[in-house]
Amino acid sequence: MAVMTMPRRRPGRPRRDETRPTREVVLTAATALFAERGFDAVGLREVAAAAGVDVATVAHHTGTKAALYDACFARVFAAEREVLTAAAEQARAALDAGPDAARRALHELVDVFVDFLEDRPETTALWLRRWLEPQRHAELDQRYADPLYRLVAELLGAAAAAGALAEPTPHITVRSLVWATHGHVVALAAGAPGARERREFRAFVHRLLDGLYGPSRS
Repeated sequence: MAVMTMPRRRPGRPRRDETRPTREVVLTAATALFAERGFDAVGLREVAAAAGVDVATVAHHTGTKAALYDACFARVFAAEREVLTAAAEQARAALDAGPDAARRALHELVDVFVDFLEDRPETTALWLRRWLEPQRHAELDQRYADPLYRLVAELLGAAAAAGALAEPTPHITVRSLVWATHGHVVALAAGAPGARERREFRAFVHRLLDGLYGPSRS
């Protein structure tokens, strides 16, 4: 009777995480590599090696490198949209409760956004690599950044229409907060004292909101 043996892995090849779907493992590995090096400096073979699969498996789950790059942004967008949409819906509901409740809800939304990027610094790194070449892959902004900008800008517009605050340029306010938070995440990645930096930045964004939308400004 023949003895069955399991095929051996090649030396040095990382073991794939069997607890997650293969596509998720590939996207996690690819996101980290694209965030670290950008689009041009990453090949599918490197993604495959980092994910512990072969190149054919990467191609099967994501297609070309351009499609893989797009899928990485789609993945972080989906996660960010989920948390921001929930926070924005709570803030819209608070508009009926008056200006104070609306402003508290905006503070909570900012906390949600800062928490998200602090917990997922690869999101900031991925976007910063993309923005180093603003004319390339611009469609990624249209699909995966602009909808979230509009979500919050429309919320600020609704709050202004309800008399909860005065905001003549919501798109600029949203953009400024987003870039400030990305800069904060970069500072943490560069070695800024973590707990202190987090406290100070959180205090800053809340002071900023109070300055923009405090009772004396509404």
